[in-house]
Amino acid sequence: MTLLSRWGWLSRLKSRTWAFKRMARGLRLFIPMTNDVLRGRFRPVPWKAFALMAAAVGYLLLPFDLIPDFIVVFGMLDDVVIVGWLLNRIDAQLAAYRAWQLNNESTTHTP
Repeated sequence: MTLLSRWGWLSRLKSRTWAFKRMARGLRLFIPMTNDVLRGRFRPVPWKAFALMAAAVGYLLLPFDLIPDFIVVFGMLDDVVIVGWLLNRIDAQLAAYRAWQLNNESTTHTP
């Protein structure tokens, strides 16, 4: 294995790790954001994030898939890829909420 191919493999691994971190962050922030929206503390309502989450949950729950789940590996792989992509998009939609949350935490914790 050459040095360049090792670096290429490392680069791909880092980009995938970054994508997984964004997906996890989007999922972690969605529930507190929903709570803040329902209580009226955060406005404007990020309707696109709600629509993307509904699409992700719907894709997982509905029996209609691009590749049927009974095809062992590829049936589950399309679910992971599509839902992962949607969670990544949700994270991008929550940038305003993250900024609001940081601002809100800094103002409430000041002595």
